[in-house]
Amino acid sequence: MLGALVCAVLAVVGAMLVFVAREAWPSFSHNGLHWFGGGGNVDHQIQAIFTSGDLRQTPVYAFHAWPLLWSTILITGCAVMIGFVVSLFVAVFIVEFAPDWMRAILEPVVRLLASVPSVVYGLLGVLVAVPFIGNHLITAHSKASVAYVVSLSGYSLLAAVLILTVMIAPIMIAVFVDGLRAVPRGWLEGSLALGINDWRTFWKVGVRTARPVLVAGTVLAIARALGEAIMLAMVSGSVGFSPNPADGTIFFVEPSRPLAATILQNAEELTSPPMRHTLFAIAAVLLFSAAMLSFIGWAIKQPIKRYGVQA
Repeated sequence: MLGALVCAVLAVVGAMLVFVAREAWPSFSHNGLHWFGGGGNVDHQIQAIFTSGDLRQTPVYAFHAWPLLWSTILITGCAVMIGFVVSLFVAVFIVEFAPDWMRAILEPVVRLLASVPSVVYGLLGVLVAVPFIGNHLITAHSKASVAYVVSLSGYSLLAAVLILTVMIAPIMIAVFVDGLRAVPRGWLEGSLALGINDWRTFWKVGVRTARPVLVAGTVLAIARALGEAIMLAMVSGSVGFSPNPADGTIFFVEPSRPLAATILQNAEELTSPPMRHTLFAIAAVLLFSAAMLSFIGWAIKQPIKRYGVQA
């Protein structure tokens, strides 16, 4: 029965992949590699794609997703890098240095934060982060300097990164804590017996031993970040725009929109066949990214798991 259940789950996953790939193929076949490139306004392209199917006109598939891809890379990459550093230090503190009474408080709070719905984080971002950025970090001169290109209002890359970091950090902390706690205590005590201080012992022995778990937690957090749609649609600005590092500090407060949020915002337009194929193409890119992420995480763990705690 267990074997049949596993086969059924694999069959469902395989059928899902085939269905998504089939629905996405018209968009990819029409655009080729240009699908991943830049050119034109991506929001205007989406509108043209939807209109062509909704009005029963000649189907339009021209789509250049680079602004959405770039926003996804920026938001996810920055949030994961910041979250990893913060989560690792917090996890080390909880496991090794926090008093028992503080540890008893911190761990349930972290697990609670990891289970908070994303829409709640999005609401906090809209009510707190976005107004703060718009009122204190964006000057009138900054708004005027890019007014002919994009509007700066606080809904921005910075807001998306901050809120996404707060979202995924509890997940990483919870996984890291379990991994660090699984390090054999005798290994740490052996290092301490040689006269090495607590911090160096835990960093060189505990953290290095838990590297497979750190990789697993990071992969889990990246997968959560890639698929996040509701919160990012609320705080990122929802504009198909590529934030430009050449703009200086304005770069951080420019609006954007990642791939998953694009699917959410256009979900009601699935009645248009070209639009449906385009949204499934975006979903296929996310699925492929998640699959490659799992494979890369597995490959990274292979040379280090022999002497580490298993994830």
